[in-house]
Amino acid sequence: MTTDTLSNLSVTTKANVYFDGKCVSHNITLADGTKKSVGVVLPATLTFNTGAPEIMECVAGSCEYKLAGTDAWVKSSTGEKFSVPGNSKFDIRVADAYHYICHFG
Repeated sequence: MTTDTLSNLSVTTKANVYFDGKCVSHNITLADGTKKSVGVVLPATLTFNTGAPEIMECVAGSCEYKLAGTDAWVKSSTGEKFSVPGNSKFDIRVADAYHYICHFG
């Protein structure tokens, strides 16, 4: 099931812009203090570093990702999620726009 709406939250209005505009996101904080980001990755192949563990939820589009220490690219499409350990990194390649919610753990 895809998350369509998040309620009772505050949004940081200034966007986080990474990789020369290939990834744009906004930080959100839910009423209970939970932090997430929502954004889009445009067509590119990028490497992201993580601090906290993350769950990437695809809300539209698709991507392929490769976790640190692995050689296999795995597809993630609308309604699917993948987990990334903390203090790690992952590669992501996108052919069309990949819309996501990043759930920080």
